[in-house]
Amino acid sequence: MAARSQRGDAADAALGRRSVLGLGAALTGSLALGRDAFAEQTDAAPPSDAPWSQSLGAGVVDRPYGRPAAFEAGVIRRNVPWLTAGTESSISFSPLQSLNGIITPNGLFFERYHAGRPDVDPARHRLMIHGMVERPLLLTMPDIMRFPSVSRIHFIECPANGGMEWRAAQLNSLQFTHGMVSCAEWTGVRLSTLIEEVGVRKEATWAMVEGADGAHMNRSLPLEKCLDDCLVVYAQNGEALRPEQGYPLRLVVPGWEGNVSIKWLRRIKLGDKPWFSREETAKYTDLMPDGTSRGFTWLIDAKSVITFPCPEKPLNGPGLYEIRGLAWTGNGKVTRVDVSVDGGANWTTAQLHAPVLSKALTRFSLPWRWDGKPALLESRVTDETGYVQPTITQLRAKRGTNSIYHNNAIQTWQVKADGSVFDVQLG
Repeated sequence: MAARSQRGDAADAALGRRSVLGLGAALTGSLALGRDAFAEQTDAAPPSDAPWSQSLGAGVVDRPYGRPAAFEAGVIRRNVPWLTAGTESSISFSPLQSLNGIITPNGLFFERYHAGRPDVDPARHRLMIHGMVERPLLLTMPDIMRFPSVSRIHFIECPANGGMEWRAAQLNSLQFTHGMVSCAEWTGVRLSTLIEEVGVRKEATWAMVEGADGAHMNRSLPLEKCLDDCLVVYAQNGEALRPEQGYPLRLVVPGWEGNVSIKWLRRIKLGDKPWFSREETAKYTDLMPDGTSRGFTWLIDAKSVITFPCPEKPLNGPGLYEIRGLAWTGNGKVTRVDVSVDGGANWTTAQLHAPVLSKALTRFSLPWRWDGKPALLESRVTDETGYVQPTITQLRAKRGTNSIYHNNAIQTWQVKADGSVFDVQLG
């Protein structure tokens, strides 16, 4: 494996500031149409008039609820059939390779179920808050929506994202290696507001949160986190939650593994110790090399991935490209992303695109002139705590290869001379 340096020149591979200033001129020259170019255009290209420009289009009542263009039909969530025994306890992966910006459309936000997707009647749904409280409450949806509201942008990531890659590169796909992360604007009520309403008894230090699905999915959370930044939400990206995201009510626990953001939220119980439920004993623990397990490993450590190029989006011949990607951290804000085109031997700092928000996806990019030779593309994020994304070798040295969860290793894409891209690991 090539030696990895903290900083590298990489001036021969990645474009520097001077080259970026010339980007417009370079594109203008490469896109200019010569005399023979017109003959190669379709009948829809200027100066011809396209077929769709010669008649009236559909009216406004044709689509009372909007949907993507028919040409985008391939941009969908996908499932790995052999991953679980059935779809009722499975995952659908978000198509990161086809998304732009930091907000995941509601119809493409990844799914994870433990007992299938329930159809909850909001008029009959209730949220009970009880246990070590002064004034237990049973709240209807209208009750909850009366409280002061907030809107915040946060990512949610399943801790098993990348879990199939612990031992070796297995799935040649960005969607299947990293597609269990999505980001949205969430609107609802601060959990602290609801807890203040019931009054906390002094001995309470934990909360048990439970969903209304067939599994009654539940997790224990420290009361300190509940009072910090947790949200009880009823809207996502400006509309009511969709059933697959917990309609009509869910919890969002920013920066922590997705399974604690309980969907179809029905109950919150305060107590003086964790509940040690099935989902925090038999599941969602990290098996270490010595046979012990780490429990309550909620935090999502800093992670990044290059979304272009990737296996689903190869390169089309040598020339100027923009390497693009996403970075995120449960520790707060992303402060820096470095990109390597030679397997970590040299690194160049990428541009972070606004907005850079706490516990949200962050876009990064770096112009790159590909010479047509094989390359090894990687990204490495640093967050505001100083934490630096590790290599898979560094992770294995601490965690072994028996884990399923919390694989935040640097992803390596191998670019071949024909422009195709493959998932590989450097050992």
